[in-house]
Amino acid sequence: MEMLTSLNEIMKETCLQMNCELIEFNGEDDHIHMLVSVHPKHSVSNLVGKLKGKSSYVLRRSYWDEIKGKLWGNHFWPPSYCVVSCGGASLEVVKKYIENQRTPTSEKNAKKSKSLKKS
Repeated sequence: MEMLTSLNEIMKETCLQMNCELIEFNGEDDHIHMLVSVHPKHSVSNLVGKLKGKSSYVLRRSYWDEIKGKLWGNHFWPPSYCVVSCGGASLEVVKKYIENQRTPTSEKNAKKSKSLKKS
């Protein structure tokens, strides 16, 4: 959890440096979710490259013993990423989805089962 907190700070700082805003951040052991307001002068691929590059550099220096066995070859991040525009959904819906990512999978499945039974 300490590494996730550090990653949040790195992403927030990097976004600010690029005149972007990290609105929501969360993650699990193998991936993260972020809601970012991107400044129009930046391409999404450029922003993602900066976020991945800086976070990889800082986390390798601070958490090498924890991450060395989990790399993608020699890389901290995989080469791919997923970007979704949330123009059709309210920010609150997207924020709630990202906040829910910190819930362990077993708890998520239990909540999902309960909500399905109520229907």
